[in-house]
Parts: sequence; structure tokens; C-alpha cells
Amino acid sequence: MTEKKAIVYVDMDHVLCDYAAGFARHKAKYPGRAFPQSKPGLYESLDPMPDAIDSYMWLHEHPKLDVYILTAPSIKNPHCYAEKRIWVENHLGMAVVENLIISPHKHLSKGDYLIDDMPSGKGQDLFDGELMLFGSDEFPNWTSVTRYFKTLVGR
Repeated sequence: MTEKKAIVYVDMDHVLCDYAAGFARHKAKYPGRAFPQSKPGLYESLDPMPDAIDSYMWLHEHPKLDVYILTAPSIKNPHCYAEKRIWVENHLGMAVVENLIISPHKHLSKGDYLIDDMPSGKGQDLFDGELMLFGSDEFPNWTSVTRYFKTLVGR
């Protein structure tokens, strides 16, 4: 009998992707626009957060973990759905695209861990597993997240 893998969900904006820097660039490109994120190009142009790609891939390839990207869409921007998918393919590959979930209701996904930068707003506060608040004192960056999982499941 095989051991049950822990299910881990990882948010995109402000966790895998540097949304703040990307938004600032997009706002400068469309200065008169109240919601520049509604213009195509923002999401697929975001830079990865420091150490995000290596850390995500370590989690994704770990035999004791089942890892998914769980990201909320910008519901007023239909482009974000495709752009987030493109970003995942460009930075993490097709194998990870198969594990991409885009939902504004994060509490509906059942799992053990949710790595997110927000404690609420998209159902994070109702998530059944452990919410790991990215950017907090406990998990300020990807190094701390990877260290946590290495102690939890081994190298």
C-alpha cells in the first residue's frame, strides 16, 4: 500500500509571481486607466518571485507531495485566465499546467496546505487544511517555505 501524498496548493499573485512590480510597470504603460490590469499583457509578463521557480519545482517533484497552483482570477479581466496559464507554461512547464486551478473559491479545493499571501478574500480562511501565509513572519519567502516542507517530508 502506498503512502497518501500531502496535497499542497500554491497561489500565484504575490507568491509565485511578483504582482506588485508587474502592476507598477503596467500602470506606467497605461497611466490614465483606472484598472490597468484589465488591459492584456499584465499576468503573462509577471516576473517570478525570488526562488519561486526552484522551490515550486522541488515541491512538485517531491514523491510525498501532490502540488497544484490554485489562483483566483481577476473576474473583470477575461484575459487573466489565459495569461495565467501561459505564465505557468513559460515558467514551470506543461506538466505543471495540468495542475493549474483557477478559482475565486479557494475553500472548495480540499487539501492539506495552502500557500497564499492573503488570509481571506477568496475562501482562504475557510480552507480545511493549513493556511501558510506567504510574506508573514513564519513564511517570509520561498526559502522558509522549502525549509518547512523539508522538515515535514524530508529531502
